[in-house]
Amino acid sequence: MTTATLRPRNKLLPEHARVQHRSMVLQRLFHGGPASRADLARATGLTRVTVSDLVGSLLTEGLVAELGPSAGGRVGKPATLLGLRTEAFQIVALDLTDDAVLRGGVLDLAGRVVARGSRDARDLTGPAAQEAVLALAAELVDAASRPVLGVGVASPGVVDDEGRVLQAPNRGWVDVPLAGDLQAALGVPVHVANDANAAALGELTYGGAAGDGLLVVTVGLGVGAGTVLGGVLVQGDRHAAGELGHVTALDERDTATSPIGAPRPCACGRTGCLETVLSVPALRARVAGLDGTARAEALAAVGRRLGVVLAPVLSALDLQEVVLAGPADLLAGPLLDAALAAVQDRTMPVIGGGLRLRMTSLGEDGALSGAAVLVLSGQLGVS
Repeated sequence: MTTATLRPRNKLLPEHARVQHRSMVLQRLFHGGPASRADLARATGLTRVTVSDLVGSLLTEGLVAELGPSAGGRVGKPATLLGLRTEAFQIVALDLTDDAVLRGGVLDLAGRVVARGSRDARDLTGPAAQEAVLALAAELVDAASRPVLGVGVASPGVVDDEGRVLQAPNRGWVDVPLAGDLQAALGVPVHVANDANAAALGELTYGGAAGDGLLVVTVGLGVGAGTVLGGVLVQGDRHAAGELGHVTALDERDTATSPIGAPRPCACGRTGCLETVLSVPALRARVAGLDGTARAEALAAVGRRLGVVLAPVLSALDLQEVVLAGPADLLAGPLLDAALAAVQDRTMPVIGGGLRLRMTSLGEDGALSGAAVLVLSGQLGVS
């Protein structure tokens, strides 16, 4: 994934302009529904000649279809409506965030899951985890009933623009060319991004999020965050933006006053990271055997710690919406409520008072939907 360059230094070449114009047309059809050639020209600001040329290519590729005359009341021959053929191609998406299972699916271009697959991921690290990912991806490519536009992978860890996993401590991956290896084995385009970044794209494209100021916190085997500002995904100078899971949330000073207890070692080699208390394995261990009241109190304690970590981030960026993505039985309710209260206690009213903190609207398919958006964006320029 790449983001828009605020100060471009290179000349826009004709081939680049054509790709951008193609993306504008597809984006309008994806989000706005059927439109005529004249509608597309007005919506994109492109000339009718340019739009007609692009539409001709898209018809040949099978991405767009003519749907028949419009029902408008204008005098003369009615315009022909065009629509995106969302069912004509499929996307294979993989979600690697869970501690126990690798999830995958075959989706159409509208984000509907038409087939699913999974692999046991317990204790899988290093090359064994890579082999499981490849096996699942190959299985799903074979299961597709339409041409596969590409494969999208939402992976834990720090991932660069080439789809190389620079570091994923929980999977034991360091400098793994995941996109390149999968593409060589599968023979289709592969796009890999950090799972939280993918989840943010999923919320933006399919989940109804505004994208003006959005933070998506993913909770699985680890903890990450994806940030969208002004419609642009923030990745950071070293592709590590959003690594909230490895912010120190507990140290020896907290032991006496916090109900969470003493700081614990993290997979990254440090101690007291947020994911040592907020990850799914840590949360499940914390509430095991507890009754309703004790369980709620334990989850609320973790929620307060999450709020403490989020407060300076939200104050620095002035975000309006935070989405939690992970098991609702752990995150919704006491944990979410306590996190919001802690943020509001630690920020100015203008920031905390208007903050919307909610669970994902995409359920367990948030990262899967985001992985599909990686392909939509990478292959069609649509998000």
